[in-house]
Amino acid sequence: MFTDPLFLFSLVGILGCLFIWIKSNVTDATFNPYIEDNLSSISTFFFIAMVMSIFYKSGDLGVILFIAVIICFAVFFIGLFFKNKEITKATRGTLIPLFIIFVLRSFVYEPYQIPSSSMLPGLKIGDFILVNKYDYGLKIDRLSKPIVEFNNPDYGDVVVFVPPHNPVPYIKRLIGKPGDSIKYINKKIYVNDELVIKDYEFTNKESITRRYKYPSGQIQEVEEIESIKFYSEKLGNTTYMTRNSMDRNKNYPQQWTVPADHYFVVGDNRDNSNDSRQDVGFVPRNHFFGKAEYIWMSWECWTCLPNFERAGKIN
Repeated sequence: MFTDPLFLFSLVGILGCLFIWIKSNVTDATFNPYIEDNLSSISTFFFIAMVMSIFYKSGDLGVILFIAVIICFAVFFIGLFFKNKEITKATRGTLIPLFIIFVLRSFVYEPYQIPSSSMLPGLKIGDFILVNKYDYGLKIDRLSKPIVEFNNPDYGDVVVFVPPHNPVPYIKRLIGKPGDSIKYINKKIYVNDELVIKDYEFTNKESITRRYKYPSGQIQEVEEIESIKFYSEKLGNTTYMTRNSMDRNKNYPQQWTVPADHYFVVGDNRDNSNDSRQDVGFVPRNHFFGKAEYIWMSWECWTCLPNFERAGKIN
Protein backbone atom coordinates (compact mmCIF):
# COMPACT_ATOMS: atom_id res chain seq x y z
CA MET A 1 0.00 0.00 0.00
CA PHE A 2 2.76 2.47 0.94
CA THR A 3 4.31 2.00 -2.51
CA ASP A 4 1.02 2.60 -4.33
CA PRO A 5 1.35 5.69 -6.62
CA LEU A 6 -2.15 6.96 -5.78
CA PHE A 7 -1.46 6.68 -2.04
CA LEU A 8 1.87 8.51 -2.32
CA PHE A 9 0.31 11.19 -4.54
CA SER A 10 -2.51 11.81 -2.07
CA LEU A 11 -0.16 11.78 0.95
CA VAL A 12 2.14 14.36 -0.65
CA GLY A 13 -0.91 16.46 -1.54
CA ILE A 14 -2.29 16.38 2.01
CA LEU A 15 1.10 17.24 3.52
CA GLY A 16 1.45 20.09 1.02
CA CYS A 17 -1.95 21.49 2.01
CA LEU A 18 -0.99 21.24 5.68
CA PHE A 19 2.29 23.03 5.00
CA ILE A 20 0.49 25.90 3.28
CA TRP A 21 -2.11 26.16 6.07
CA ILE A 22 0.51 26.10 8.86
CA LYS A 23 2.85 28.48 7.03
CA SER A 24 0.07 31.01 6.43
CA ASN A 25 -0.97 30.88 10.11
CA VAL A 26 2.50 30.94 11.66
CA THR A 27 4.10 33.50 9.35
CA ASP A 28 2.90 36.24 7.06
CA ALA A 29 3.79 34.17 3.99
CA THR A 30 1.39 34.43 1.06
CA PHE A 31 0.66 31.86 -1.62
CA ASN A 32 -1.33 31.73 -4.80
CA PRO A 33 -4.73 33.32 -3.95
CA TYR A 34 -6.60 30.56 -5.78
CA ILE A 35 -4.86 27.88 -3.68
CA GLU A 36 -5.49 29.75 -0.42
CA ASP A 37 -9.17 30.30 -1.24
CA ASN A 38 -9.72 26.66 -2.23
CA LEU A 39 -7.35 24.96 0.23
CA SER A 40 -10.20 23.10 1.94
CA SER A 41 -11.52 21.69 -1.36
CA ILE A 42 -8.03 20.72 -2.54
CA SER A 43 -7.24 18.88 0.71
CA THR A 44 -10.62 17.10 0.52
CA PHE A 45 -9.75 15.91 -2.98
CA PHE A 46 -6.43 14.45 -1.79
CA PHE A 47 -8.14 12.84 1.25
CA ILE A 48 -10.71 11.12 -0.99
CA ALA A 49 -7.88 9.89 -3.23
CA MET A 50 -6.11 8.42 -0.17
CA VAL A 51 -9.31 6.69 1.03
CA MET A 52 -9.79 5.16 -2.44
CA SER A 53 -6.18 3.93 -2.49
CA ILE A 54 -6.38 2.35 0.97
CA PHE A 55 -9.74 0.68 0.40
CA TYR A 56 -8.63 -0.64 -2.98
CA LYS A 57 -5.60 -2.31 -1.40
CA SER A 58 -6.90 -3.45 2.00
CA GLY A 59 -10.24 -1.85 2.78
CA ASP A 60 -8.97 -1.05 6.26
CA LEU A 61 -10.37 2.04 7.95
CA GLY A 62 -7.79 1.54 10.72
CA VAL A 63 -4.99 2.66 8.38
CA ILE A 64 -6.87 5.88 7.58
CA LEU A 65 -7.44 6.56 11.29
CA PHE A 66 -3.75 5.89 12.04
CA ILE A 67 -2.56 8.33 9.36
CA ALA A 68 -5.11 10.93 10.49
CA VAL A 69 -3.97 10.65 14.14
CA ILE A 70 -0.27 11.00 13.18
CA ILE A 71 -1.00 14.08 11.07
CA CYS A 72 -3.14 15.65 13.82
CA PHE A 73 -0.42 15.00 16.41
CA ALA A 74 2.21 16.59 14.16
CA VAL A 75 0.10 19.69 13.47
CA PHE A 76 -0.81 20.03 17.16
CA PHE A 77 2.84 19.97 18.28
CA ILE A 78 3.79 22.42 15.52
CA GLY A 79 1.16 24.76 16.97
CA LEU A 80 2.63 24.31 20.46
CA PHE A 81 6.17 24.89 19.20
CA PHE A 82 5.26 28.17 17.50
CA LYS A 83 2.83 29.07 20.34
CA ASN A 84 0.04 29.52 17.82
CA LYS A 85 -3.30 29.19 19.64
CA GLU A 86 -5.31 29.06 16.41
CA ILE A 87 -3.53 25.90 15.22
CA THR A 88 -3.62 24.13 18.59
CA LYS A 89 -7.29 24.97 19.10
CA ALA A 90 -8.23 23.80 15.59
CA THR A 91 -6.45 20.44 15.96
CA ARG A 92 -7.21 19.70 19.64
CA GLY A 93 -10.95 19.32 19.03
CA THR A 94 -10.26 16.77 16.28
CA LEU A 95 -7.28 14.97 17.80
CA ILE A 96 -8.84 13.78 21.08
CA PRO A 97 -11.98 12.04 19.69
CA LEU A 98 -10.01 10.75 16.67
CA PHE A 99 -7.35 9.22 18.93
CA ILE A 100 -9.99 7.55 21.16
CA ILE A 101 -11.79 6.09 18.11
CA PHE A 102 -8.48 4.86 16.67
CA VAL A 103 -7.44 3.09 19.89
CA LEU A 104 -10.85 1.47 20.48
CA ARG A 105 -11.30 0.32 16.88
CA SER A 106 -7.73 -0.80 16.21
CA PHE A 107 -6.86 -2.45 19.52
CA VAL A 108 -10.09 -3.30 21.37
CA TYR A 109 -13.23 -4.03 19.32
CA GLU A 110 -14.23 -3.42 15.71
CA PRO A 111 -17.85 -3.53 14.47
CA TYR A 112 -18.52 -5.77 11.50
CA GLN A 113 -21.64 -6.76 9.53
CA ILE A 114 -22.28 -10.30 8.28
CA PRO A 115 -22.47 -10.10 4.46
CA SER A 116 -23.34 -13.69 3.49
CA SER A 117 -25.07 -16.88 4.62
CA SER A 118 -21.86 -18.94 4.94
CA MET A 119 -22.04 -18.99 8.76
CA LEU A 120 -25.67 -20.04 9.11
CA PRO A 121 -27.33 -20.96 11.39
CA GLY A 122 -25.28 -19.10 14.00
CA LEU A 123 -24.71 -15.87 12.06
CA LYS A 124 -27.27 -14.47 9.64
CA ILE A 125 -27.02 -11.85 6.90
CA GLY A 126 -27.45 -8.46 8.54
CA ASP A 127 -26.09 -9.42 11.96
CA PHE A 128 -23.83 -6.73 13.43
CA ILE A 129 -21.03 -8.24 15.48
CA LEU A 130 -18.14 -7.07 17.63
CA VAL A 131 -14.71 -8.42 16.69
CA ASN A 132 -12.12 -8.74 19.45
CA LYS A 133 -8.97 -7.02 18.11
CA TYR A 134 -6.55 -7.74 20.97
CA ASP A 135 -6.90 -11.51 21.52
CA TYR A 136 -4.61 -12.45 18.58
CA GLY A 137 -2.27 -9.47 19.05
CA LEU A 138 -2.19 -5.73 18.48
CA LYS A 139 -1.88 -4.60 14.86
CA ILE A 140 -2.61 -1.37 12.99
CA ASP A 141 -3.70 -2.72 9.62
CA ARG A 142 -5.23 -6.08 8.77
CA LEU A 143 -2.32 -7.60 6.87
CA SER A 144 0.59 -6.53 9.08
CA LYS A 145 2.28 -8.70 11.67
CA PRO A 146 1.08 -8.04 15.23
CA ILE A 147 3.04 -5.37 17.11
CA VAL A 148 2.46 -7.43 20.25
CA GLU A 149 1.27 -11.04 19.93
CA PHE A 150 -0.88 -12.60 22.66
CA ASN A 151 -2.78 -15.76 21.65
CA ASN A 152 -2.88 -17.82 18.49
CA PRO A 153 -6.22 -18.72 16.88
CA ASP A 154 -7.68 -21.87 18.44
CA TYR A 155 -9.98 -24.71 17.39
CA GLY A 156 -13.59 -23.60 17.11
CA ASP A 157 -12.85 -19.85 17.03
CA VAL A 158 -15.01 -17.73 14.74
CA VAL A 159 -12.24 -15.80 13.04
CA VAL A 160 -12.25 -12.67 10.89
CA PHE A 161 -9.45 -12.46 8.34
CA VAL A 162 -8.37 -11.25 4.92
CA PRO A 163 -8.03 -14.21 2.52
CA PRO A 164 -4.94 -14.42 0.32
CA HIS A 165 -6.94 -13.96 -2.90
CA ASN A 166 -9.25 -11.10 -1.89
CA PRO A 167 -8.87 -7.84 0.12
CA VAL A 168 -12.44 -8.20 1.49
CA PRO A 169 -12.67 -9.60 5.07
CA TYR A 170 -14.13 -13.09 5.55
CA ILE A 171 -15.59 -14.73 8.65
CA LYS A 172 -15.31 -18.51 9.18
CA ARG A 173 -14.82 -21.24 11.79
CA LEU A 174 -11.22 -22.35 12.47
CA ILE A 175 -10.81 -26.15 12.40
CA GLY A 176 -7.16 -26.69 11.49
CA LYS A 177 -3.83 -25.47 12.90
CA PRO A 178 -0.31 -25.63 11.39
CA GLY A 179 0.70 -29.24 10.75
CA ASP A 180 -2.82 -30.66 11.09
CA SER A 181 -4.21 -33.25 8.68
CA ILE A 182 -7.75 -32.33 7.62
CA LYS A 183 -10.18 -34.67 5.86
CA TYR A 184 -13.70 -33.94 4.61
CA ILE A 185 -15.52 -37.16 3.74
CA ASN A 186 -19.30 -37.58 3.33
CA LYS A 187 -19.96 -34.27 5.11
CA LYS A 188 -17.80 -35.30 8.08
CA ILE A 189 -14.63 -33.54 9.24
CA TYR A 190 -11.58 -35.39 10.54
CA VAL A 191 -8.76 -33.52 12.27
CA ASN A 192 -5.59 -35.63 12.57
CA ASP A 193 -7.72 -38.71 11.78
CA GLU A 194 -10.11 -37.97 14.67
CA LEU A 195 -13.76 -37.43 13.75
CA VAL A 196 -15.19 -34.09 14.86
CA ILE A 197 -18.22 -35.17 16.86
CA LYS A 198 -21.56 -33.96 15.50
CA ASP A 199 -25.00 -34.81 16.89
CA TYR A 200 -28.13 -34.62 14.76
CA GLU A 201 -30.62 -32.00 15.98
CA PHE A 202 -33.43 -31.59 13.41
CA THR A 203 -34.34 -31.31 9.70
CA ASN A 204 -35.99 -28.36 7.92
CA LYS A 205 -37.58 -28.10 4.51
CA GLU A 206 -36.53 -24.89 2.75
CA SER A 207 -37.53 -23.32 -0.56
CA ILE A 208 -34.55 -22.46 -2.75
CA THR A 209 -34.12 -21.01 -6.24
CA ARG A 210 -31.91 -22.99 -8.61
CA ARG A 211 -30.66 -21.60 -11.93
CA TYR A 212 -30.33 -23.96 -14.89
CA LYS A 213 -28.49 -23.03 -18.08
CA TYR A 214 -29.45 -24.89 -21.25
CA PRO A 215 -27.20 -25.50 -24.31
CA SER A 216 -29.15 -22.79 -26.14
CA GLY A 217 -27.91 -20.27 -23.55
CA GLN A 218 -31.32 -19.87 -21.96
CA ILE A 219 -31.29 -19.58 -18.17
CA GLN A 220 -34.27 -20.80 -16.18
CA GLU A 221 -34.91 -20.28 -12.48
CA VAL A 222 -36.78 -23.05 -10.69
CA GLU A 223 -38.16 -23.05 -7.15
CA GLU A 224 -37.30 -26.30 -5.36
CA ILE A 225 -37.75 -27.69 -1.87
CA GLU A 226 -34.51 -28.76 -0.19
CA SER A 227 -34.00 -30.76 2.99
CA ILE A 228 -31.57 -29.16 5.44
CA LYS A 229 -30.11 -31.07 8.37
CA PHE A 230 -28.84 -29.24 11.46
CA TYR A 231 -26.16 -30.65 13.73
CA SER A 232 -24.55 -29.75 17.03
CA GLU A 233 -20.79 -29.95 16.58
CA LYS A 234 -17.99 -29.73 19.15
CA LEU A 235 -14.40 -28.79 18.39
CA GLY A 236 -11.95 -27.94 21.16
CA ASN A 237 -13.92 -26.23 23.92
CA THR A 238 -16.55 -24.80 21.58
CA THR A 239 -19.97 -26.26 20.75
CA TYR A 240 -21.88 -24.76 17.83
CA MET A 241 -24.56 -25.51 15.21
CA THR A 242 -23.83 -26.47 11.60
CA ARG A 243 -26.04 -26.73 8.55
CA ASN A 244 -25.90 -29.42 5.82
CA SER A 245 -27.89 -29.84 2.64
CA MET A 246 -29.03 -33.43 2.09
CA ASP A 247 -29.18 -32.96 -1.68
CA ARG A 248 -25.82 -31.32 -2.43
CA ASN A 249 -22.18 -32.44 -2.33
CA LYS A 250 -22.97 -35.95 -1.17
CA ASN A 251 -19.56 -37.24 -2.18
CA TYR A 252 -16.86 -34.69 -1.47
CA PRO A 253 -13.80 -36.59 -0.23
CA GLN A 254 -10.80 -34.33 0.16
CA GLN A 255 -7.66 -34.18 2.28
CA TRP A 256 -5.25 -31.38 3.20
CA THR A 257 -2.16 -30.88 5.36
CA VAL A 258 -1.99 -27.40 6.87
CA PRO A 259 1.43 -25.77 6.24
CA ALA A 260 3.47 -23.94 8.87
CA ASP A 261 2.14 -20.59 10.04
CA HIS A 262 -1.19 -21.20 8.26
CA TYR A 263 -4.70 -22.24 9.34
CA PHE A 264 -7.71 -24.07 7.89
CA VAL A 265 -11.18 -22.50 8.09
CA VAL A 266 -14.70 -23.54 7.04
CA GLY A 267 -18.17 -22.02 7.14
CA ASP A 268 -20.83 -23.47 9.44
CA ASN A 269 -23.15 -23.57 6.41
CA ARG A 270 -21.05 -26.43 5.08
CA ASP A 271 -22.56 -26.76 1.59
CA ASN A 272 -22.74 -23.04 0.88
CA SER A 273 -19.41 -21.56 1.93
CA ASN A 274 -16.30 -20.47 0.05
CA ASP A 275 -13.58 -21.44 2.52
CA SER A 276 -10.30 -23.37 2.84
CA ARG A 277 -11.84 -26.29 0.96
CA GLN A 278 -12.10 -24.12 -2.16
CA ASP A 279 -10.79 -20.69 -3.28
CA VAL A 280 -9.73 -19.35 0.13
CA GLY A 281 -7.12 -22.04 0.75
CA PHE A 282 -4.87 -21.89 3.81
CA VAL A 283 -4.95 -18.61 5.74
CA PRO A 284 -1.60 -17.10 6.89
CA ARG A 285 -1.33 -16.22 10.60
CA ASN A 286 -0.81 -12.51 9.98
CA HIS A 287 -4.04 -12.32 7.92
CA PHE A 288 -6.17 -12.83 11.04
CA PHE A 289 -7.20 -9.55 12.60
CA GLY A 290 -9.84 -10.53 15.12
CA LYS A 291 -12.11 -13.03 16.82
CA ALA A 292 -15.88 -12.61 16.51
CA GLU A 293 -17.36 -12.56 20.01
CA TYR A 294 -20.75 -10.84 20.21
CA ILE A 295 -23.84 -10.11 18.13
CA TRP A 296 -25.08 -6.69 19.21
CA MET A 297 -27.75 -5.95 16.60
CA SER A 298 -29.49 -7.42 13.55
CA TRP A 299 -30.65 -5.40 10.54
CA GLU A 300 -31.78 -7.71 7.76
CA CYS A 301 -32.73 -5.10 5.14
CA TRP A 302 -32.95 -1.34 4.64
CA THR A 303 -36.75 -1.43 4.85
CA CYS A 304 -36.65 -3.44 8.11
CA LEU A 305 -36.25 -2.08 11.60
CA PRO A 306 -33.07 -3.00 13.54
CA ASN A 307 -33.68 -5.48 16.34
CA PHE A 308 -31.75 -6.85 19.30
CA GLU A 309 -33.42 -10.27 19.66
CA ARG A 310 -30.28 -12.11 18.53
CA ALA A 311 -27.91 -10.08 20.69
CA GLY A 312 -25.50 -12.22 22.69
CA LYS A 313 -22.25 -14.18 22.69
CA ILE A 314 -21.19 -16.03 19.54
CA ASN A 315 -20.46 -19.75 19.91
